[in-house]
Amino acid sequence: MRMYVIAVVVIALVAGLLFLLDRALKAVQRGRRRRDLVERMAPAMAYAEEQDKQRKQAKKASAALTSVLPSIKQEPDKGPRRVA
Repeated sequence: MRMYVIAVVVIALVAGLLFLLDRALKAVQRGRRRRDLVERMAPAMAYAEEQDKQRKQAKKASAALTSVLPSIKQEPDKGPRRVA
């Protein structure tokens, strides 16, 4: 009878260890995939940041130009001007 109990306990321990090993291997694999993704995405992120910086500079230059040369303002009660 003792032998059956010991066999069940050993089987349960082996199953638990295999489960923990599986979880550990999956965590390592997930970490490796994330690290590879970060390495591949670094150039794309740098390019996107540079584009955003250029876009902000263009917007700032446009705003500075508009403050110097204000746009033609129309009166609200008048519609768009028509050329006859």
